[in-house]
Amino acid sequence: MALRDRGRTEIGVVSGYLLRLLRESIPRTQAHFAEDLTVDLGTVQGWESGRRPLANTRSADLLQLRRRLALLGAAPGLLALLAAAMDADRILTAVLQPPLDPADHPLAGWVQSREAAHMIAWAVRGITPPALVGRPTGPRRGAVAAGPVLAAADRTAFFSHLRRTADSAEAAGERALLLRRQALYLASYDPAPDAGDWAEQALRAMRPALALRGYTPRWIEARTAATVAARQGDPEQLRDFIDAALVGDQHGELANLSYWAYWLGAMPADAPDDGFMHAPSPAAWNPLQLLQSLVGSLHDAPGTVDLYVHSVTTLLDVHPWLPLADPQTARQFGSRATELLDGRVISPRSRHDLESVQYRLQQTN
Repeated sequence: MALRDRGRTEIGVVSGYLLRLLRESIPRTQAHFAEDLTVDLGTVQGWESGRRPLANTRSADLLQLRRRLALLGAAPGLLALLAAAMDADRILTAVLQPPLDPADHPLAGWVQSREAAHMIAWAVRGITPPALVGRPTGPRRGAVAAGPVLAAADRTAFFSHLRRTADSAEAAGERALLLRRQALYLASYDPAPDAGDWAEQALRAMRPALALRGYTPRWIEARTAATVAARQGDPEQLRDFIDAALVGDQHGELANLSYWAYWLGAMPADAPDDGFMHAPSPAAWNPLQLLQSLVGSLHDAPGTVDLYVHSVTTLLDVHPWLPLADPQTARQFGSRATELLDGRVISPRSRHDLESVQYRLQQTN
């Protein structure tokens, strides 16, 4: 498999913009930063503008850059996002200039992380990643873009090409399931008026998986279809998925937590396929980090709140010691549970789950 098509023009706007945020967090001017790195000013300017993609940098030089940034005092939270930013650039490049062989597409070769998806949404929709919301910015001269600058025509072309990629992956059958699933998820960010109709049509091939009970090889298809439908404003399919494929099925429950752990960064994000869900093990993830991430993301998911609620409940069933290990997160979840119980956005099952969890949390206080 070819690692890179030399005929393509690599995109570097996401990692370039993040590098600028890293430089400003030190803080340094571009000129002083170039001196620190012993490179010329044009190199720094090329990196930050995206004209000289960081992904094209030799691995040894990239490692040295990361270490130098850390030594200079760059914000650790930003530095941790650098790999995801380069992944995002690689996906943007592949979607806008698809490889001849779909097997060479990055969305077909590994399971993307939430950070990479957020970075892509930053470039194509202007949605600031949650990890960067509220971060202070250094002093700047003149008008400066608030995020990675991808031309309007490229943003439109991104979703057009992404649809074609998802459609061609569907025609390729089982060997392109990962590519189709991930292309479909990213396409759900499309703001076009016809995006909902296209997603509805694209989801039809996955609908049979929603009728299956418990864990099956098509479980992740059903989860994706239900989640995308919820993002499009229809939470009922996700609620049905919880009832049919999670409740009462230990494998399904653990597979769901395993996927959350991967997606939310509570286990290494280096899976080449969905195999890690076929034999899920609680030992593979950090349960405390998973709890903190699930609870911290509850407010970001109005369409998928029922899945978050059920997942937190399941995690506390698997690890009942978690509220004692992190009382602050337990209190945060208890407060959020009260808000949800006072509202009308959750399902009857979620209401039952939250009432049960609240009772257990009260017993630990």
